[in-house]
Amino acid sequence: MAERNEHGARRGRPPVSDQRRQQQRLDISRHAVRLFAEQGVTATSGHQIAKAAEVSESTLWRYFRSKESCVEPLLTKTIDAFQSVLRSWPPELELPEHLRAAYAPVDDSSRADLNAVLAIVRMTRQEPVLRAVYLMLQERAESTFADMLAERVGRPAHALEVQVQAAIMNAALRVATDHLAWDTAEGITPEALHRHRERLADILRIVTTLPARQ
Repeated sequence: MAERNEHGARRGRPPVSDQRRQQQRLDISRHAVRLFAEQGVTATSGHQIAKAAEVSESTLWRYFRSKESCVEPLLTKTIDAFQSVLRSWPPELELPEHLRAAYAPVDDSSRADLNAVLAIVRMTRQEPVLRAVYLMLQERAESTFADMLAERVGRPAHALEVQVQAAIMNAALRVATDHLAWDTAEGITPEALHRHRERLADILRIVTTLPARQ
């Protein structure tokens, strides 16, 4: 916490804004993924990640509980992108049609970040610690999916039917993203992204069968 001088002005390092903090976390995540891809998780240290991101190790450990968790900001982009589509789901459209028109694997359409996300997903097959982070983030997202579905159909989020459909939605997103990662191992193409969107839309058609409460 910054101290104040005799005139009441703040001394020392100013507090980091939430926006700046999120940007720093994302920058660290990008460097961590690059190092993990180049030399593996085991051979990569927190010191190396901090040095590559040009932050102190204390900053790194303030933002992340482990070196593996450094991938979270990038992986969260895929979940955020899907949640964004759900939030903008018009009442007059079925979910598959809305997905085909509005969905992208990452919200900001950053090709570099999408490449990094898909690289992480591919690494999760050989790196169990990264798979654990990936699955943990998806488990956290499931309650948000349930809340959105509940609002859509006028049922409580804790209703069994809503929770089951949220779990199906979560699993569909994970499996479709896994397929996209391996389809694009040699590079992302418009055809691969189109195929991913179509697959996800087709799989999630089941979610729209949940009837509204009478």
